[in-house]
Amino acid sequence: MLLLVVAALCITIGVATEVALHAYLIGKTDKQLEEASARTGAEARSPYGGRMPRNGRPDPIGAQGLGSGTLAATLVDGAVEYGAFFSSRPGPPDQLGPDTYPVLEALPADGEPHNREVPGLGRYRLLATELSDGRVIITGLPIDDVYDTLERLAYVEIGVSLLALLAAGLGGSALIRVTLKPLNRVAATAGRVAELPLHEGDVALAERVPEIYTDPRTEVGQVGAALNRMLGHVAGAFAARQASETRLRKFIADASHELRTPLAAIRGYAELGRREGVDAEPVLIKVETQAKRMTALVEDLLLLARLDAGRPLERGPVDLTALVVESVGDAHVAGPEHRWRLDLPDEPVVVAGDAARLHQVLANLLANARTHTPPGTEVTVRITPAGELSVTDNGPGIPAELQPNLFQRFTRGDSSRARAAGGSSTGLGLSIVDAVVRAHGGDVRVDSVPGRTAFTVTLPRYTDSFTAAAQDGHTIGIAGTTNVDA
Repeated sequence: MLLLVVAALCITIGVATEVALHAYLIGKTDKQLEEASARTGAEARSPYGGRMPRNGRPDPIGAQGLGSGTLAATLVDGAVEYGAFFSSRPGPPDQLGPDTYPVLEALPADGEPHNREVPGLGRYRLLATELSDGRVIITGLPIDDVYDTLERLAYVEIGVSLLALLAAGLGGSALIRVTLKPLNRVAATAGRVAELPLHEGDVALAERVPEIYTDPRTEVGQVGAALNRMLGHVAGAFAARQASETRLRKFIADASHELRTPLAAIRGYAELGRREGVDAEPVLIKVETQAKRMTALVEDLLLLARLDAGRPLERGPVDLTALVVESVGDAHVAGPEHRWRLDLPDEPVVVAGDAARLHQVLANLLANARTHTPPGTEVTVRITPAGELSVTDNGPGIPAELQPNLFQRFTRGDSSRARAAGGSSTGLGLSIVDAVVRAHGGDVRVDSVPGRTAFTVTLPRYTDSFTAAAQDGHTIGIAGTTNVDA
């Protein structure tokens, strides 16, 4: 491409130079030709000067000041009467040969210069002027030197252009190699990345373009910096994929374990029921209990799967005050050994959402507090006039190392897998809380220190348009309290 540009530039300059020089030299010749034509015409009109041909009339060749190579001729009735030219030899002018007559006789007498090839003399610039007596005076100047000059210039331009192309090719190649050396490093980095097994396993994408080749002031540096940013994003995506695969494997393993436990119990009780003399009613009760436990786990998994798939929830006005009263009443029945307190505002607090799912959020948070705090723990549920709901317990708190992963699935505060049935027995309770709240466009967080633990959930307030996005800047806070994920 560089050579093509240089070649085009050389051709353009060469053509422009040739055209300009041709116009200049021809223009200069035309000016000299007009002066010579004026002299020959004056001489032809003079009754006293010039050579006297056979008919006794003056001839233009006798004009003074005509240079070497000047041609002059007289035409009468379209035929050459007399013609001569000045040679470089001293003495009288040489007469034109008959072979030149056809060229001269065919020249139009329009007063304009014309290029003609004169036999035996070469290329001439000829000018024919008609006199008042009907004669035509032809004056000519040689232009071989003009075209020889243009030809020599063309050869020089061709030679210079070839040298320029050679220099541009060699210099451009060297410059490109030096300039693109950083690009080779970028390509080498990309090549090493391409050879990595990126389709499986734990990918350690540590390859980067050296910082020296990421100067944003150069195009290659911008490419190197962009490649580094892309590799950083890809490495982050791979890390997220690996973490997701790890969580998925752990999720499948934990879910399999959770399902295997009630299935094994059901099979054991079924075998026990087939024995003679065994009371079937207690066995069936045990089987039913394990079936309920397995059903609860499967329902929780299906709910999480639906939420992960982004299925929309119902949206409508939900009386959070009534929902809290109902949920606390259920928690009191399930955990009478705890002390439950309510502190509600005079006016109900209404949020936008799915009543059944929000009830599940509250139920899981309260069950979490009930399950992971000792008997006698005080649990206070409060809704402030500003619209904040808090459920606070004074239990022992959540271990600090557990809090970052508290909302991940199957996260437990202890290693036991044989607790009572319910959301808190599967390690999915807080995962469901997080998923449901986020599906409502809200947020959930936990704050826990020894003696106080609180979960805070923000939900959009209900508006007449039933849209969460149209909230007036107020959010409701649901602070559930617990000491460990359930």
